[in-house]
Amino acid sequence: MAVAPSAEGWAPFRGHRTWYRVTGRPDGGRPPVVVVHGGPGSTHDYLLRLAALAEDGWPVVHYDQLGNGASTHLRDAGADFWTVGLFRAELDNLLRHLGIQDRYVLVGHSWGGLLSAAHAADRPEGLRGLVIADSPASYPLWRQEMEVLRAALPRGVDRILRAHERAGTVDSPAYVAAVRVFNDRHVCRVRPWPPEYVATVMEIANNPTVYRTMNGPSEFHVVGTLRDWSVEDVLPDITVPTLVLSGRHDEATEVTVRPFQERIPDVRWEVLEESSHMPHLEEPERFHALLVEFLKGLDA
Repeated sequence: MAVAPSAEGWAPFRGHRTWYRVTGRPDGGRPPVVVVHGGPGSTHDYLLRLAALAEDGWPVVHYDQLGNGASTHLRDAGADFWTVGLFRAELDNLLRHLGIQDRYVLVGHSWGGLLSAAHAADRPEGLRGLVIADSPASYPLWRQEMEVLRAALPRGVDRILRAHERAGTVDSPAYVAAVRVFNDRHVCRVRPWPPEYVATVMEIANNPTVYRTMNGPSEFHVVGTLRDWSVEDVLPDITVPTLVLSGRHDEATEVTVRPFQERIPDVRWEVLEESSHMPHLEEPERFHALLVEFLKGLDA
């Protein structure tokens, strides 16, 4: 590996910079675990607890995808700039910059899981294993299931949401409060929200350019450029061992996750019963144990 352990830096990318942090010692014999965060337009902060894998011998790489966090912000870039291809190329570039492209594991969360699946479907030689956490296999399925979850919200909440979505007033306090009702049920059920999750929420609020462009104003109102994107068709091309994780109360419902189990040849799916979209924060011990078990299996 080309960088020192427990180091931070920037990888040059198309005239911009991708921030990264490496935790752990790369000379212990185990492949680095690259953590691919959600959003799009999120940051690494809410996934920082995965750095604990370094204590078990796996170096951990966190990074902020272009447009947010400590990476280059591009508030004026148009929708034609923020593409899946951009973020796939950024991940490839980071692997090469760190010198780990010949041996690594990906852990992708939410949008990061779809991005990681698309990467894995290209069958890169250095990829040793894949973890897809709390991710839908397609945004059409996601949008379908959002209707189911919205209909089950407390009386009047969805009516408030839809009124503001029709009016375009999604920044109003009433809309934000109604979004919180959904998020408390299906995104993070820990009270109060853990500080690392709050940090990511604040980063998105500080610069929602990527999130609003590719996703939309909320988790359940997906009107951005990803609204019709899916990785379902390429899942059979994934040849590495794959662990799929989701929460029983997850906004990534079982319907949206099931294609991973049905189409990836070497796959195991675990549902965390007390979690929603953040099992690494809601059931951290169970989540960590599942990751370590999977990673040790790759060693074997």
